Amino acid sequence: MTIRNTTSLVLATVLTGILALTPTARAGGLYVSDFGTPAMGTAGAGINARASDASTALHNSAGMTRLDSHQLMLGLAPGWATVKFDADSDSPSGGGDGGDQGGLVPIMSATYVHKLSDRWRFGLALASISGAALDPDNDWAGRNELAKIQLFTLSVMPSIAFQVTDWLSFGAGPVLTYARLDWDLFAPLPGPGAGEAKVKLDDADDIQPAANLSVHIQPRSDLRIGVVYQSKTDFDLDGDATIPAGVSAGIGIGLPLAQFVRGSIYWDATDRLAVLASADWEDWSQAGNIPVSIADGDTKVPLGFHDTWKAALGFHYKLNDAWTVQTGFAYDSSAVNTKDRITALPVDRQLRVGVGTIHQYSETTQLGFGFLWVDLGDARVNNSVVKGDYERQQIFLLSLNVNWSKLPWAGRGTFRSE
Repeated sequence: MTIRNTTSLVLATVLTGILALTPTARAGGLYVSDFGTPAMGTAGAGINARASDASTALHNSAGMTRLDSHQLMLGLAPGWATVKFDADSDSPSGGGDGGDQGGLVPIMSATYVHKLSDRWRFGLALASISGAALDPDNDWAGRNELAKIQLFTLSVMPSIAFQVTDWLSFGAGPVLTYARLDWDLFAPLPGPGAGEAKVKLDDADDIQPAANLSVHIQPRSDLRIGVVYQSKTDFDLDGDATIPAGVSAGIGIGLPLAQFVRGSIYWDATDRLAVLASADWEDWSQAGNIPVSIADGDTKVPLGFHDTWKAALGFHYKLNDAWTVQTGFAYDSSAVNTKDRITALPVDRQLRVGVGTIHQYSETTQLGFGFLWVDLGDARVNNSVVKGDYERQQIFLLSLNVNWSKLPWAGRGTFRSE
């Protein structure tokens, strides 16, 4: 078995594992959409339109012009993922379920908005997720596709916003993302009774930019509309692959993250009740075939991805001047059909249900609390390596965020725009 043949058998696992876990953007399909901001309380509904605190630097930079002063938000959303596989009796590599493959899900974010003038704003957003993504027992049915995946990513998003009129604002900026992947699996050795050996991909990383453009519209005092476009990100992940017999070789993976369009509305239906809604489209057909360079040549790995869409609906109810309660529901379609799915991407359609509160603690401090339940579907797998489905795929997240306004340096670093 050559270096190229051994590694090519499992490249789809590497690629889809990256796609499933990277948090370069905030919603839909294969992107992570939860960052500990107040939007978790509505399952992401209205995320691009609300624009009421510093998190708009992350969700829609054009909305920063609605903020009257410098603002800073820190968000944290610790959680737990539970992932349990149920192999069919005729699964080719045995019936082990791998135990609970999930674990701790640490999510963090930081966002800042700086008022440059009456019409101009500068924003900066940082978002990251780290830790084990999937960690099954080594003897499970899908070990020839996945033994372990660990991924670290960090996105830096500076932006600028300009208020054209009282009701129209535009925003723009780059999204610079670093990604690093470590991944293990067990590959069958050639020959009858030869057994299996571990294949390791170490330190496959890259840093690449994308462009983010946004618009925020407020045609009436009770209605806000936000639209965001982000271009494709083209990663070229370079690392070292160690395969059976201890042979190592360099490997390069050309990985596109889909361009997308996202839109949201925020409507104050009454003095107390607000209705929030969102719809997204992501162009995952761009990742249908992935270029790969390995040892003695180049190849392409077909992944069978197709475009995804999302719909979300949520509500805010203002109890009094200090407290607002939230709830919301979201649905994401699947980017892969059963015939193309592998165990490194155990994602089917996604359901999200969120509840939360926003508390105006003081004139300058806002606190947010939330709980989000995510169901990732049964993700049926039926290929030549493993057959079965996921009897349990759920994520439970608790969020806490703090937003500070009227910061000590308020009024500094500004200029007159008129």
